[in-house]
Amino acid sequence: MPVTERTAVRRAPLSRDEVLRAAVALADESGIGSLSMRKLGHALGVEAMSLYNHVASKSDLLDGMVDIVFSEIGLPDGDLGWKLALRQRAISARAVLGRHQWAIGLLESRRSPGLATLRHHEAVLGCLRAAGFSIETTAHAYSLLDSYIYGFALQEASLPFGSEAETAEVTQEIAAQLPAGEYPHLTELAVTHVLQPGYRYADEFEIGLDLVLDAIRQAAGGTGE
Repeated sequence: MPVTERTAVRRAPLSRDEVLRAAVALADESGIGSLSMRKLGHALGVEAMSLYNHVASKSDLLDGMVDIVFSEIGLPDGDLGWKLALRQRAISARAVLGRHQWAIGLLESRRSPGLATLRHHEAVLGCLRAAGFSIETTAHAYSLLDSYIYGFALQEASLPFGSEAETAEVTQEIAAQLPAGEYPHLTELAVTHVLQPGYRYADEFEIGLDLVLDAIRQAAGGTGE
């Protein structure tokens, strides 16, 4: 339906939240690179210029979109102990980035972070500081955790397979191209690990996460759980 026709049947004025959530939905569907004010206006049934009543610029739009993503990530519950709290927060962040893959490279890129973004960072820092981490160790731990979460999410989104069947198919295709005996470790990993029943690359996330959390605990001098 043409934008002019869709505009005519709108019954309620737009809100900033509605604009931002529509932008998130478009980015989820087609990627951030395809998002434009014209496409966003079309999706909302308005002229693109009217969107500037709600967002000051494309940068402001991205700020708001990132803030929505942060609002979906569970905040750490310090009552659980820092390790379990940050483990649950990491699992939540990875799940959210799975839904919004376009956001992986944008979460820490904004110069005007929104309230949900600030609230999230404050909660993570507060969890570590309340557990007795020094300021320096808190900074190191936060950086390491987010590097792991974002890196895993990016790698997972880039893989050429998803299901167990697709994983086996791609692994077998690659293995078939390897000269016999020339890459023994790759062959070993494929045969004895990846091609075993029930293997899911996604399961590697929590295994690696526990290693990261254990390393943080050791660096902090064994500070609590």
